[in-house]
Amino acid sequence: MPLDLSDESQYDRTRLRQWARGRARSAGVDRRDMLKLFAAGAAAGSLGVAAGGTASAAAHTTGATSGTGTTAAPVPAVAPRTVKALPPELFTLRGTNAETNFAALRGTGPLTPIDRFFVRNHTATPHIDAAGWRLKVWGDGLAGGPVEFSYERLRALRAVERTLFIECAGNGRSFYATQQGQPVNGTAWTLGAIGVAHWRGARLSDVLRLAGVSRDAVDVLPRGLDDEVVANGVNLGRVRRPLPVAKALDDVLLAYEMNGQPLPPDHGGPVRLVVPNWVGISSIKWVGDIEVSDEPLYSPWNTDMYRLFGPEHPVGGSAPLTRQTLKSAFELELGATVPVHRPLLLTGRSWSAAAPVTRIEVSTDGGGRWRRARLHDVPHRGGWVRWSVPWTPRAKGATSLLARATDATGRTQPERAVHNTEGYLFDAVVRHPVTVV
Repeated sequence: MPLDLSDESQYDRTRLRQWARGRARSAGVDRRDMLKLFAAGAAAGSLGVAAGGTASAAAHTTGATSGTGTTAAPVPAVAPRTVKALPPELFTLRGTNAETNFAALRGTGPLTPIDRFFVRNHTATPHIDAAGWRLKVWGDGLAGGPVEFSYERLRALRAVERTLFIECAGNGRSFYATQQGQPVNGTAWTLGAIGVAHWRGARLSDVLRLAGVSRDAVDVLPRGLDDEVVANGVNLGRVRRPLPVAKALDDVLLAYEMNGQPLPPDHGGPVRLVVPNWVGISSIKWVGDIEVSDEPLYSPWNTDMYRLFGPEHPVGGSAPLTRQTLKSAFELELGATVPVHRPLLLTGRSWSAAAPVTRIEVSTDGGGRWRRARLHDVPHRGGWVRWSVPWTPRAKGATSLLARATDATGRTQPERAVHNTEGYLFDAVVRHPVTVV
């Protein structure tokens, strides 16, 4: 039975094996340099991308922990070079990134407002004029030569609309340290590296067919127009991550609108990819060209930066990451103070990349007792479910609020996430501290 390469897990495993055996082409990076990066990644855990377009497995430790599990001194927050404002009531700044404060989502509806949508940048937001923007589709996987699409030509194609979340692979990373006492490297996200938007755009499949994609095409490589990234002395070029043709011709969008507005610069405008259910790095922002190849492609962003390292994984790292996992978050500040004997309505959101979330349970006493939460949305894959549960605190003091979700596959959030040194795919129930006064 042939492998389903539209499934990210099978695709990335296959490409990694092919590259290791010399059967996949390293797109834009010399093979010797890639081997150098692999060695650095296996020795130090993985490769992290830091502010200013550089990366270092050892240096990029925003929110890293010491061997004792206590949080090390964080790297000072540097204002990301973005276009939109990042007020502290809405965002926590994390290097080149800005995390949504989940409490700021309370009452905002099922979509994340653009002014609260998290920002994940490898370098800085580029300024690209839509009128002068061009998308070049090229490569030996086309029947003819290169084809260019202007912004107007792209918008003239049949439009599709989808409500989908985009989530960073490291969302929830900080809880490995603060909750499980385990050291991790990378941006110290809590749970705000996710956003749900209503996207409008053209199907990537329509663009590829107009460009003359051939039957021999194997991989599609979108590339961003942001600054080049340097890691361990190697120029990796612009951010890019291959997709199998099967996925590219399935459900991928070239989005030019977000929540009914032209796509803003910080979120990939004028045009970005939206790749449903794959980790956020797949949804390349500011896309400027797409290579269509008749041989397997490999880049630092489709495996070696997104693998699991640590004692609970194979020596040299795990198979590449698959899609994101299952999470829940309260729309309340971590460490909030709440009054005793006063009725409160606790609200939050839960989501899963594998299937619709069908059940949420909440504990207000640190996990002693659990109650079903009321769902406020019809569950669907690719989005989140808002929920609420009433609570009247009966005693003063510190406690923890817990929320755990179950999706339609039957999977429930565990008490503990499987550790990896880069802090990917945290899925455990988060202990949300509050003080009753």
